[in-house]
Amino acid sequence: MYAVVGCNECAEMWLLTDPRTSDSAGCPRCGKTHQTAKLKRFFESEDREAAREARAALLAKKRDESAAFAELDHVSELERAVDEAGIDDREYLEASGIDADAVGEAGVRAEGGGSNSRSRTEIVRDAVETVDDPTEENVVARAGDHGIPTEAAREILTRLARRGELSESGGRYRVL
Repeated sequence: MYAVVGCNECAEMWLLTDPRTSDSAGCPRCGKTHQTAKLKRFFESEDREAAREARAALLAKKRDESAAFAELDHVSELERAVDEAGIDDREYLEASGIDADAVGEAGVRAEGGGSNSRSRTEIVRDAVETVDDPTEENVVARAGDHGIPTEAAREILTRLARRGELSESGGRYRVL
C-alpha cells in the first residue's frame, strides 16, 4: 500500500510505502519526524504508479498548474522530457573545446581498464590460482611480479576472503 502524505511543518508531500508497518516517518524536505498514524493522507492506493500520479496532481493543483498537468497523459512523460532535456556529456565536452574521445580513454586508463590490462584484484586472484603453494607470501610475491605493491596485494587478499571470493585455510588460499 502507498499513501501520499504531507508534512504539517513545511507542506512537503511524499509517498509513504505501507504506512501500517512503521510507527514514524521523516519528512524528506525538513526532516521532521511524524507519527504515521497522525499524518494527513491525501491519497491511498495499492498501486505505486497511481499514488505517484495522485501526488503529481496534488502538487500541480497546489501550484495552480492543474490545466498544464491535465494536458499530460502520465507522470512518466515528465520523466522522459527531463531525460531528453539539455545536452549530453559528449556535446557538453565538445562545446567546451575538449576531445570527448580522449576523456573516455583517460577514464578507462584511470580505472585500470583497457583491452590489455587487468585490475589488481584480477592479478591477485590469478596468482592464487597459479602458484603451486598459495600462501600469502607466495601470492603476494607473484602479484609483486606483476607490479602490485606488497601491502596492496595483502589488502586485496583480505578483501577477497572477506567477500567470500577466496577461502583461507591453514594459511593457504583458494578461489571459490
